[in-house]
Amino acid sequence: MEVGRRSRALKIAGLTLAGALVLGAGAAGWAYWHLSDNITSVDIANALGDDRPSKPVTTPSPAALPSEALNILVLGSDSRSGEENRRLGGGDSSGARSDTAMVVHLDAGRTSATVVSIPRDTLVTRPSCPRPSGGSTAVAHHSMFNSAYEVGGPVCAVKTVEALTNVRMDHYLEIDFSGFARLVDALGGVTVTTDEDIADEDSHLRLKAGTHHLDGTRALALARTRHGIGDGSDLGRIGLQQKLVKALLEQIAAQDLLTDPARLYRVADTVTAGLTTDTGLDSLAELTRLGQSLKGLSASGVRTVMMPVVQAPSDPNRVVADEPEAGELWESLR
Repeated sequence: MEVGRRSRALKIAGLTLAGALVLGAGAAGWAYWHLSDNITSVDIANALGDDRPSKPVTTPSPAALPSEALNILVLGSDSRSGEENRRLGGGDSSGARSDTAMVVHLDAGRTSATVVSIPRDTLVTRPSCPRPSGGSTAVAHHSMFNSAYEVGGPVCAVKTVEALTNVRMDHYLEIDFSGFARLVDALGGVTVTTDEDIADEDSHLRLKAGTHHLDGTRALALARTRHGIGDGSDLGRIGLQQKLVKALLEQIAAQDLLTDPARLYRVADTVTAGLTTDTGLDSLAELTRLGQSLKGLSASGVRTVMMPVVQAPSDPNRVVADEPEAGELWESLR
């Protein structure tokens, strides 16, 4: 009788464990699908074809480390309409522009990185770009850099950056206003130090010089501030954005997300929900592989610079690339 009861108990325990495993696997599968489904993607490679800077030839590494450098165009934009984006200062998707543009260069070993900010007020020759609805845009001389996104979306933004730099962009990442704010909140805020008082009526941000812990809304306001600092140009704002990049990297490094699956899921859900990528990064698996390749990269290994610029001869409120310094910087990233 005792043996029979023990046998039934073992069977029940086994069935319970099997059920838990099935449910756990189902939940994990749903979470994986949900996070991947969050991501919006654009087939930039197919749209641009072969009319692009060549990709450097690399020698495969015998080690487990990545064997090639990567250049990623990262845009912050007000491209997505919606109540939250409007509350945070975003615009309609039909009239959006790239609010922030950075070229992130990852070295072949993924132990160092260079982040180059491109001022949105830079005058460039915008190349002819395929339109999402068909046809192509006309070549535009002396055009604002951030107008490329407005007329041709991510594809034109990538093509304009490649025309400006002669550097091939391996990947594209875009995060909207609400996505950035939610990411900062999911990480518990971000700590930054400002060198001067900030009072910007446009971004509604007021900060005394010093160290501040900011929530997502105020971090976004800091990233968008330009009229409350320096001469009110985009150049002063870039310095604040670069401080935010460093601070976010330090915040992420300080949190061992792998030991807290629930928090890791919340952060991943937040990131993917506000993300647009090229088709080479449009799944959780691909983003995870990229993230794992960066495990040896610390905030101290990230260098932040701005593309060298000078005042545009045609407009004192605009800038142009300062040559040959700008060309030399881009050459170092090829």
